[in-house]
This record gives sequence, C-alpha cells and structure tokens, in this order.
Amino acid sequence: MMFDSHCHLNDENLYPRIDEVIDAAKKTGVKKFLVVGYDKASSFLAVDIANRYEECYAAIGFHPTEIEGVSDKDYHDTMALISNNKVVAIGEIGLDYHWVKDEQLRNNQKEWFIKQIEFANEHHLPISIHNRESTEDCVEILKEHTPKFGGVMHCYSGSVETMNEVIKLGLHIALGGTVTFTNAKTPKEVAEAVPLDKLLIETDSPYLTPHPHRGEKNEPKYICLVLEEIARIKDMSKKHLEDVIYKNTCRLFNIDE
Repeated sequence: MMFDSHCHLNDENLYPRIDEVIDAAKKTGVKKFLVVGYDKASSFLAVDIANRYEECYAAIGFHPTEIEGVSDKDYHDTMALISNNKVVAIGEIGLDYHWVKDEQLRNNQKEWFIKQIEFANEHHLPISIHNRESTEDCVEILKEHTPKFGGVMHCYSGSVETMNEVIKLGLHIALGGTVTFTNAKTPKEVAEAVPLDKLLIETDSPYLTPHPHRGEKNEPKYICLVLEEIARIKDMSKKHLEDVIYKNTCRLFNIDE
C-alpha cells in the first residue's frame, strides 16, 4: 500500500485522463492520493476530485508564484473549502525565489506563507511546504511561525543539515522522483539519513518524473520507483518501508488507514 502524498491530478496534463491515471496507479499498489491545490481554481478542482474519488484527498492553498493579484474574496472563498471533510491540509504554500528577484515580491511571498501557516494552525491542519531557492528564509519563517499540527517539506531538495532543523520543528520530509536521478547526490544522502518516522513519498506528478522515465509526464503509478530507490539506499525491505511510510502519511493527514 502506497500513499502519493503530493500529486496534481487537477493539472491539465492529468485531469482529462484522471480515471485512467488513478486506475494505473492503483494497479501498482497506490491506495491513496493527496491532490494538491496551488491557486483558487486548482484548489476547488482538488476538492471536487476528492469528493468524487474515495481514495483521493485534497490540500488547498496558494503557491508562492500564484499570489500576485489574488483578491480577498478569492482567498476567503478558497479557504472556506476547509468545511469539506476531504480537505486534510493547507498547501502547497511556501517560498519560491527561482524567478522572483524583486525584494518586495519576495516579501509578499513571505507574508502569504505566514498568513497560510497561521490559518492552518487556527484550523488544526498540517501544511504542505514548497521551497525553491529560498531555504534560509523558509526555515526562519517555520521557526518563527511553527506549524502546530505538523506538515511536510514537499519534494525536499535541501541538505541533511537543514533536514535535521525542520524535523526538530515537527515536520516530515517527502522525497520524490529526484531521489532516483543518477546524479542526485544530496537527495540520496537525505534518503539515507532521514528517520523512518518522518519520511513520506510523493510524485509531484505531472512533474519530476523518476528515472528511467524522465522526459515523460509523471504519474502516481511511478511512485513505486521512488519507494524502491529509497529501500535500496536504506538497505531495507521494500515491504517494511512501504508500510511505515503509508502509516506516517495517514497519521500526518489524520486519515484512517
């Protein structure tokens, strides 16, 4: 049993084939999916998918690159979705400095990140954190505005040292397709070092397709490749690792196994 802790079945590359995508994943052992929003429309679609498919759950929120021009009404309409019991997290939220060099725009990202962390805390929900080229600021915010109900560093790409810092804050580490890349030295070091009780797996599909399918659109069915690589790195039974990660994910998102 596997739980894809971060996928975008609400993405235009997957949604038109959603029945096929879910069925293919279930055939490889995927039992549950967390469909993650990144703006108003994708959050509403994530909830709609979760309502229609028993094995799917939703996270709602505003990605750091999607916050410009969001109105108060857009924000409140989106966050009102927490009344749906299939909404199990706020995300994906965080910081992304890759394309954003302007200091004011980066400060705006920080404000939105803090705002959504505080919303999650107020409503007793974990968070799914996006961090791209912004690790120092991201960790500083997490220390000053600690998620009270946990969360996960989605598609973690940082160092072992930073991993240890965020784990002390009660956060989980999710590894995806990058851990399978042949030249991925740091993700493999993290996979070896991460405590079992803090580990999740994900696909971030349709992005970050694992080896040997790089160049194709990613799908949840490929999460088995992530699991296999981590089991190899940790030199442990795939079945044991699978069981532990599945339970970790259900526990974090308060979902019955």
